[in-house]
Amino acid sequence: MKTQGKKWFKKKLDAMRLLDSYAIEETVERIAQRFGISPLEIVKLNQNENFFLPKDMLRELMQQVMEEYDPRIYPQDEEFRIKEKLSDYLNAPTDCIIIGNGEDEIIERIARLFLEKGDATISVTPTFSFYRLSANLMGAKHFEVPLKKDFSLDKEQILATITSKTTLLFLCSPNNPTANQFSIDEVEFLVEEFPGVVVVDEAYVEFAEYSLLPLIEKYENLIVLRTFSKAFGLAGLRLGYGVASSDLATILSKKAQLPYPVSSFALKVALELLANHDIVEKAIRQLKDERGALIKELNEVTGVKAFDSKSNFVLFQTDNQSDEVYQKLLRRGIFVRNIKNSLLKNCLRTTVGLPEMNAKMLRALEKPAVNRNE
Repeated sequence: MKTQGKKWFKKKLDAMRLLDSYAIEETVERIAQRFGISPLEIVKLNQNENFFLPKDMLRELMQQVMEEYDPRIYPQDEEFRIKEKLSDYLNAPTDCIIIGNGEDEIIERIARLFLEKGDATISVTPTFSFYRLSANLMGAKHFEVPLKKDFSLDKEQILATITSKTTLLFLCSPNNPTANQFSIDEVEFLVEEFPGVVVVDEAYVEFAEYSLLPLIEKYENLIVLRTFSKAFGLAGLRLGYGVASSDLATILSKKAQLPYPVSSFALKVALELLANHDIVEKAIRQLKDERGALIKELNEVTGVKAFDSKSNFVLFQTDNQSDEVYQKLLRRGIFVRNIKNSLLKNCLRTTVGLPEMNAKMLRALEKPAVNRNE
């Protein structure tokens, strides 16, 4: 490599080293090893997974798919078939549906299409960090507008943040980690006023009260994202989808999509779950019932305040330092998420687990060593 090329390469590497990356938490196996306990003793409540879909049922369904699955062959008609099934499920035209390797891959696809170096994006804070990361990877500036104290949108401040370079607005509703759902009126107001594309992430919407999907017919600058990772319990298979106007969906599906972005196995399993959606609906009802019980019981723990939730997780605040509470829970085999955000002082987030999982977490919280200084 010539000297000039080496300088360019070094400069590029130096710039890339400064990029933020998505923070992948420790695995259950590594935590178990660190504390000298069995992985089976760890109660995993840190990543908003859905444990209410029976694992044995999912394994049986996957085994059925596996019997006719040929991994040597590229995906065939599975994407078309799942768009047809989703069309029925969502009451949306098939040509308005986008399929991706998880929601994150569709977000990255949107960033590649709509962002150039020097452009700007907006999201709220606190929220899912990947909006910022995808923007920065494209050389765009990302601005974060704090939520109000009641976790509602500061619409005026969002509009005041817009510049001539602003092209994308990301909203997560229900929002992660606050678990609240933004009202239809305030989101629709922003869709109307925003000069670019508004991306509404509805990863948790099956656990909430309403969806913004009906607005797709009204607004060409709106993209609604969904996932099979939460309500459908397929976090490990990485399958997401989006809904937009026909023109926008076609561009996102044909102009920016990687060749065969989703495995045919993931698509076939998702098709089976859509065909047996009553099982998913039952799991959602059970989770929502347990969510209400968990919030009530958390608020009965001394030094703990739990917030309302329209998602499959609960945000709660502690009188003690969240770092301290997080570490003490971890030593007892309870794995939750420590929220590092200046607006959410001493807050943690817990998945709504199965009753026995939540009971263990609550017992750990109730122990004096967690609620009082040792």
